[in-house]
Amino acid sequence: MADTREYGERDSGADGFLSRARTVAAPGFNRWLVPPCALAIHLCIGMAYGFSVFWLPLSRAIGISDPVVCPNLSLIGALTTTTCDWRVSDLVWTYTLFFVVLGAAAAIWGGWLERAGPRKAGIVAAFCWCGGMGIAAIGVSMHQLWLIWLGSGVIGGIGLGLGYISPVSTLIKWFPDRRGMATGMAIMGFGGGAMIGGPLADLLMKHFASPAGSGAGVGVWQTFLVLASVYFVFMMAGAIGYRVPAEGWAPAGWTAPTSAKASISRFNVALSNAHRTPQFWLVWLVLFFNVSASIGIIGIASPMLQELFGGRLIDAPGVLFTAFDDDQKKAAAAVGAGFVGAISLFNIGGRFFWAWLSDRIGRKPMFATILVAGALLYGLAAPALAGTTLGLFILVFCILASMYGGGFATAPAYLADLFGTKYVGAIHGRLLTAWSTAGVVGPLLVANMRDRAIAAGVPRGDIYPPIFWVLAAMLVAGFVANLFVRPVAAKFHMAADERPVAVETVAGGGTVAAEGGTSPVIVFAWLAVGLPILWGIYMTLSKALILLK
Repeated sequence: MADTREYGERDSGADGFLSRARTVAAPGFNRWLVPPCALAIHLCIGMAYGFSVFWLPLSRAIGISDPVVCPNLSLIGALTTTTCDWRVSDLVWTYTLFFVVLGAAAAIWGGWLERAGPRKAGIVAAFCWCGGMGIAAIGVSMHQLWLIWLGSGVIGGIGLGLGYISPVSTLIKWFPDRRGMATGMAIMGFGGGAMIGGPLADLLMKHFASPAGSGAGVGVWQTFLVLASVYFVFMMAGAIGYRVPAEGWAPAGWTAPTSAKASISRFNVALSNAHRTPQFWLVWLVLFFNVSASIGIIGIASPMLQELFGGRLIDAPGVLFTAFDDDQKKAAAAVGAGFVGAISLFNIGGRFFWAWLSDRIGRKPMFATILVAGALLYGLAAPALAGTTLGLFILVFCILASMYGGGFATAPAYLADLFGTKYVGAIHGRLLTAWSTAGVVGPLLVANMRDRAIAAGVPRGDIYPPIFWVLAAMLVAGFVANLFVRPVAAKFHMAADERPVAVETVAGGGTVAAEGGTSPVIVFAWLAVGLPILWGIYMTLSKALILLK
């Protein structure tokens, strides 16, 4: 069929080191070597979430201690000015570019990734992400914002897209028995990238920063170069370590599920047909509403907490947020940072927990659970607790953050259940346009509702309940979309693929993953990604502990 020819196993460099054929695992390969390779890449590109650590230093890159403010500077002028400091609002466009380009790149090149294999895609991702940071470093040193947008935002965004989806198909094929858990481990790394990279970047900037006139500036461009170098090593190691299972492989002792179990398809749907099914667009809506409902509010988590609780955060219950003096602002900001840290930990943990749970209860019931629970927490619990019970309010948003992350981690397994595993990486790439769209819609919705309320003179404590109700409605819409998801109609099954996706036993000569035992290579691989994760958790917990005081 045309679909098979278009997205088949052809590879222009069939005998090259980067070819898909060279990544097929040899007999006896231990599949537990693949997750740390995926984590090595996702922990690096996950620093995209942590780029906010650069905004304030870059906003005084010329003035150093006293920013040089140009009141009439336009956004176009900010792209090329060398005499005015950038505004934070100019810099955050880099963040927007990250996720718009991520979704576009994943959608455009997802089919190529399936043909070329995860190793080649991972290496391209390393060059784009790290090379983009290098170009951004030049932009900072020359004070050219357009180079930062081009380097980190556009080129780096392409690396984000390819790096994000590079392990998805591979992990699902290696772990047909634990699809949710496998993708949850990798995508947990993306959520944890900022947990490691943010504190590391802060330490590096403090190390490289120097007084005005010395030439070193605020230390951002040097930090970019150091991070790019470290990330390049990790991402290349992860990409080179990727392996794909041989055709017909299955874990020892595992049998493919029956068609009645958990709505798991035993047939493949071609990439060119996936978007023609209602299932694709229903899952697209589920992800869009789940992300939109959380990404905007998480982005303003710190000021939200300060505005809702005011002086209660700093043992001054009678003081409003708008009446804080400088010392009170610093104290409240520290509590806000602890809140953000707690949300980060739950976001990361939720990516693994909810994906793991989906292996046991099914993808559709799992999404139904988080969408209903999220709607109740946003619509009832959050408005009732706003400004009253601090501990429970924080807990509510930590749970919401866990379900936000869980939706990301479970989406690839949901797609594999519906469309089969053959092109799931490419289909997932197209699904990520929902993330890109939500990354624009969610923050704009929340910011506009907040700004309009402030402009209308609404007390800060009364701004957020209407926002919570709108977000709850979005999750209800996602729940309704999820209800209509059904198995893909047989007419979309690949005609050339009459046999099931997964065979029930391993054919003679097929490879079998070693479930037990370890080797020095496995121990080293997991330590290489595990130790940075533990350090990041420690640094995040040290900030979050302020909430217990």
